[in-house]
Amino acid sequence: MGQEKRRSPRYFFFASAELTEENSQIRVPSRVSELSLNGCYLDMMNPFPVDTVVHLTIESGSALFQTRAKTIHSTPNIGAGVTFLDETPEFQPILNRWLEQAATQA
Repeated sequence: MGQEKRRSPRYFFFASAELTEENSQIRVPSRVSELSLNGCYLDMMNPFPVDTVVHLTIESGSALFQTRAKTIHSTPNIGAGVTFLDETPEFQPILNRWLEQAATQA
C-alpha cells in the first residue's frame, strides 16, 4: 500500500464551486466532494490538465471561499484534485469553520 502524501486530513464536504483558468479565463462549474486545509477534490466531467492554475471559488450556504489553486491530479469524466496556492487570510476562517463542521460529521 502506498504511503499517505497529504499534508492535512481531508473530509467529505459537498459544496458548489467554480474554476476560472488563469490564462484563458475559461470558467467551469464544479462540485467539491472532499476538502482539506491545503486543497480539495472537485467532481467534474472535463477537468483541467495537471499543473493548470485556476482561480477557485467555493460556495456553501451563504459563505464563500476564494483562492488560487493548481490541478495536481486530473481524471477525465471524474474530477480533479487541486492544491491551494495562496494564503487568503480573509477566507481562512471560513475554510476552518467548514473543516471543523466536516470533522464532527466524519
